[in-house]
Amino acid sequence: MEAEFIAVDGPLLGERFPLGSGDVHVGRAPSAQIRLAEADAAWEHCTVRFEDGRFHIVDHRSGVGTYVNGMRITRHTLEAGDQVSICDTVLVYREDPAVVPADSQQHALLRACSLLFLFRALAMSRGGHRSAIAKQIARLIADIVPCREGAILLGRDADELRAAAGELAVGGPLGELIGRVCREGAVVEPAARVVALALYVRGELAGLLAAWFPAEEAVNLADHRDTLSAIGTVAAAALENVRDVERLQAENASLLDRLGAGETGMVGESPAIRKLLRMVERVAPQDTPVLILGESGTGKELVARALHRQSGRSPKPFVAINCAALTETLLESELFGHEKGSFTGAIAQKKGKLEIAQGGTVFLDEIGELPVTLQAKLLRVLQEREFERVGGTRTLKLDIRLLAATNRDLAAEVRRGAFREDLFHRLNVVALSVPPLRDRREDIPALALYFLDLSAARCRRRVAGISADAERYLMNYSWPGNIRELENAIERAVVLGQSDTLLAEDLPETVLEAAAIPEVPGALQSSITASKRQAIMAAWREAGGVHDHAAGLLNLHPNSLRRLIRTLKLRDVLR
Repeated sequence: MEAEFIAVDGPLLGERFPLGSGDVHVGRAPSAQIRLAEADAAWEHCTVRFEDGRFHIVDHRSGVGTYVNGMRITRHTLEAGDQVSICDTVLVYREDPAVVPADSQQHALLRACSLLFLFRALAMSRGGHRSAIAKQIARLIADIVPCREGAILLGRDADELRAAAGELAVGGPLGELIGRVCREGAVVEPAARVVALALYVRGELAGLLAAWFPAEEAVNLADHRDTLSAIGTVAAAALENVRDVERLQAENASLLDRLGAGETGMVGESPAIRKLLRMVERVAPQDTPVLILGESGTGKELVARALHRQSGRSPKPFVAINCAALTETLLESELFGHEKGSFTGAIAQKKGKLEIAQGGTVFLDEIGELPVTLQAKLLRVLQEREFERVGGTRTLKLDIRLLAATNRDLAAEVRRGAFREDLFHRLNVVALSVPPLRDRREDIPALALYFLDLSAARCRRRVAGISADAERYLMNYSWPGNIRELENAIERAVVLGQSDTLLAEDLPETVLEAAAIPEVPGALQSSITASKRQAIMAAWREAGGVHDHAAGLLNLHPNSLRRLIRTLKLRDVLR
């Protein structure tokens, strides 16, 4: 049987991986045939094997898991159209069209599902990803109709479709086709042996699908038009679904902001956090700029959202921008927007985040990363309360409150000339310092339980609480990554744990090794630890040193036994 994986999302987007009779290894290892780039993927994540005339995928008990069609698996027999997800990578399993009869109802359904998934991925992707996905759609369509080549474009009018076409090299002049399709809805051109049709969502133009055929198919163009119309229906359903999801996400974010009014979202009762909350309560009703200082992962954006929710601007938008995530050119367009034709690719007018936030709050995260040229423009916005779109000449009035955050020492950045002094003083009207987690250790148990409830609900697991042993490790760790690191540690423990209580051995190695807790002679915990050590050593002797056998005798998962051996410092003893 000939089969392959097609990467339809993630770092490997657009790549194809043929499957043969030998094992195909998937993971971060350099020797893997499908090498994953995500840091959370396992070194040897899973394997695809050909057995009994079928391909099977076997997960190697990886931490983040292997998912097929949304379900986590340990072993699965692959069917055509199956979608395998590992971290951000999504692979579609595809069999040789000759293997399954083309008129098979089941095979037609699987093709339709694959097309639906790919059209959704095309609508949600940006930049160079779109070209790669469009090629995969064209290849799949070529299995359904005998076309020579094709083009799939997304756009709401002729100008957007022409911009999407770019320099795309296909069998005919796309520009002329686009104009006709926009006017007529569908075009069948026997001379050029091309069929092109418009894709509509709720009666409005959303894209174009075109296919060029070899000479011998000229007499069948009418039939091919009907088939492509059916494919267009699948595409329209996918595009409509994506637009509905985008609309609901925007509405949900707005509703969450409004429902959260009066709540800070910050957990803790330590003196440091109570002092911060009092400052937020005093500053929020004012319209003054606020500079939020703190290490990475301390929750600076939560403070910004609390300031917005407790202000008179809470019914209006809260717009967050990460200054470190975009290039200087993109950041300027993101902030101020641009006019149609102001630069290559500017196919339509776009409102910037400042304009979108009119009447509300703009939060600039990592303000220390803002390029010097944009610092001058931002200063003008703060002083004059007006701006111009990129490539525009009209001055627009602006009514926003600006909040900024940084983990840098901006005063030191000013001294070395990396940050404008006038902008620093304009932003630093009120400064709020968010304490690191090591300075508010009394909040760790409450934060851990909060994240435990969130992770348990997300993973559909029932976890009643945190063991005393695990809590002691959490309290003794320094948490250099602050609240974000604590949240990740709890989520990992929920995913890997097997009991109804989060145990110490479920925690990450960094927490266990860096927060080693000395035993207190005679204490209850020491007695429990000693009992654990004796039980493990007895099972190890009975199993003859075979790790998996010893885990079975103890009724433990092998990974849980490994963590216990490491936590109880039994490696040298057992060796």
